[in-house]
Amino acid sequence: MAKKKSVEESEVKYHAPALEKGLDILEFISEEGRPLSQADIALGINKNPSEIYRMLVCLEQRGYLLRDEISGKYKQSLKLYNLSHRHSPIDEIRRASHYPMDDLADSIKQSCHLGVLYQDKLIVVSQSRSPVPIALSIEEGSTFPVMLTASGKVLLAYMEENERLELLKRNDLFNEFPLRKQQKFLSSLQDIRADGHFITGSDLAKGIMDVTVPVMNGDRAIACLTIAILSVQLKEEVSLEQIAKKAKETARRISVNLGLEERILAEN
Repeated sequence: MAKKKSVEESEVKYHAPALEKGLDILEFISEEGRPLSQADIALGINKNPSEIYRMLVCLEQRGYLLRDEISGKYKQSLKLYNLSHRHSPIDEIRRASHYPMDDLADSIKQSCHLGVLYQDKLIVVSQSRSPVPIALSIEEGSTFPVMLTASGKVLLAYMEENERLELLKRNDLFNEFPLRKQQKFLSSLQDIRADGHFITGSDLAKGIMDVTVPVMNGDRAIACLTIAILSVQLKEEVSLEQIAKKAKETARRISVNLGLEERILAEN
């Protein structure tokens, strides 16, 4: 009997070296956020300068990179930004969440933000500020490790199992965990899904409590709504569970605005 191959062994992998090299260049320049020479880029992506010369010329000719005539250094143009904004699902989510989130922030006197998965990170795509002078602010465009945020954990909890394991397989932090800790983390995601919300102290900063609920499309979370509260601002007359309830109502309104849920459900 033939030996059964493992999933990794049986996976067919396709390689496009030139495309991968070009993407490496764009991603590295984007991460650095400053003009870079050909030698800088080659060192950053572990290539020889001669290997990337033609790729840099091509990316410049196609308008993805700009090259300074004096220094010869490269920086990213706005072409990728413009392409991504021709039809952006994120813009739809931001429009749908604007008024519901503003109403929530005004009601609970706390800022709230909306996060989605971007590759293996959590990115904040929308924020509504608290009407009071002192409150936390999580800026739009900020990215965080998915495993260290309440929003990231909720999004993981509502993923299909195969998709979740595939993402975690690429996550350095998860791979550093011993097997027992990995199992405990996966079990905690089941608890989050069973509760329908997640209330926890922040893993990224002391003195902050996160209240997070999913924005649903059927049985899948497309985004997460989070209220990050300074512990000193917690008041006895408004419990975290009550805040979670208001957040769920807001998340339903966002789903309705996106056309993902019938209005009658959001009003119940």
